[in-house]
Amino acid sequence: MRIDARGMLSGGAYLPSPNCDERPDGAIELLVIHNISLPPGEFGGDGVQRFFTNTLDVGAHPYYRTIAGSKVSAHFFVRRDGRIVQFVPCLKRAWHAGESCWQGKSRCNDFSLGIELEGSDSVPFTDAQYAALNRLTKALREAYPIRGIAGHSDIAPLRKTDPGICFDWARYLAGLCGA
Repeated sequence: MRIDARGMLSGGAYLPSPNCDERPDGAIELLVIHNISLPPGEFGGDGVQRFFTNTLDVGAHPYYRTIAGSKVSAHFFVRRDGRIVQFVPCLKRAWHAGESCWQGKSRCNDFSLGIELEGSDSVPFTDAQYAALNRLTKALREAYPIRGIAGHSDIAPLRKTDPGICFDWARYLAGLCGA
């Protein structure tokens, strides 16, 4: 697995999201780990892909009406089985962090990459997801001067709780040793 000069994951699925724009000048230095499932707590459907591509049928589930009109994306989405879908090239700014701050720098979307894990705060993530997340993280670290890794809850603590209490930070970081 590697990231090419265009900011694209080699061999991965690509489903372009319109919810991105040009990055301001500066290094990509932060990975932000999130979780998402649509409908909430349900896995395996196409709700997240439709949400990130603005094709979500708001009549398909009552929850969808609460997020209608939201313009959200992430660079990557890691499915429960470990498959990775890319929505935004790394060289563009995905709209994943919202109002946020990391080490005194606000607007984390400007200098970060967003990785969404299919899941929720209250359900453990799968072995396949940790393996894929580790491979992806290593590829991103080889391509960019990543200085930090944070959860969405770390950069927006008053608004967000993800990746949640079931995300095993020790396991994830141990899988990066030697990278």
